[in-house]
Amino acid sequence: MKVAVLMGGSSAEREISLMSGANVLAALRRLGVDAQAFDPAERSLWTLPAENFDRAFIALHGRCGEDGTVQGALELMRIPYTGSGVMASALCMDKQRTKMIWRATRVPTPRACMLTAKSKPIKIAAALGLPLIVKPAREGSSLGLTKVSAAEDIGSAYEAAAKYDPLVLAEEFVSGRELTAAFLGSRALPLVEIEAPQGNYDYQHKYFSDDTRYRCPSGLPEAQERKLRALVMRAAAALGCSGWGRADLILRADGKPFLLEMNTTPGMTEHSLVPMAARAAGIEFDELVRRILELAHVG
Repeated sequence: MKVAVLMGGSSAEREISLMSGANVLAALRRLGVDAQAFDPAERSLWTLPAENFDRAFIALHGRCGEDGTVQGALELMRIPYTGSGVMASALCMDKQRTKMIWRATRVPTPRACMLTAKSKPIKIAAALGLPLIVKPAREGSSLGLTKVSAAEDIGSAYEAAAKYDPLVLAEEFVSGRELTAAFLGSRALPLVEIEAPQGNYDYQHKYFSDDTRYRCPSGLPEAQERKLRALVMRAAAALGCSGWGRADLILRADGKPFLLEMNTTPGMTEHSLVPMAARAAGIEFDELVRRILELAHVG
């Protein structure tokens, strides 16, 4: 089998994608797979059939990689690929449309509304309360995200987010335990609790800092963790996700969960959460990569 590890790309998360792709590439080669790095920002995807690749392992993060575009191209070329299909990838990349699906299927998620340059900060603050979160609707890794404590700061937060995406989301801030829940195939993996310095789980603390603490197993009562895992699988099914993925959520002090977003191509770096959860389930990194590759599909 000849496998193209799609990595790098042109999104704002290129740096992280290169790190994820390098780890996946090394694992596949340790497994004896003829795996080769393939950067769509440097080579045309349409050369994949001519180079006789049998499958594609998608390690691209963000737009033009995780948003259904690459998935659609691979389907046209009839090359099986890892992760969710075109529709689910596109939906999950768009946080507002993800919320629309979740609200329609009774998956709890924080209240939110779209922002524009003409939005009235006082009205936004009145609708969602303070503090609130402002972030790009179609970006990951906390890029362009701002926690806003005063209505007069909403405008500058909008401008910071709009640098990454013209679609900007204002979201109710929910205080509680920060958790992430991964799935592999039809199986939910153990929850991971994240404890970032000052609760600021930003780009630096996600990928480069050793100050962030992770707890896996999460320490939650077994029955509660089981319910949360089931909720995440229901949330993934509502979006049409498949293969593997990871949901981020907040568990409020009263025990009510709120799902924030679904990642269809999670990170595979040294600090990433899916490998951590898999390890807690007895699945080492190379085996995780092998299983994800086995779930590759077309359409």
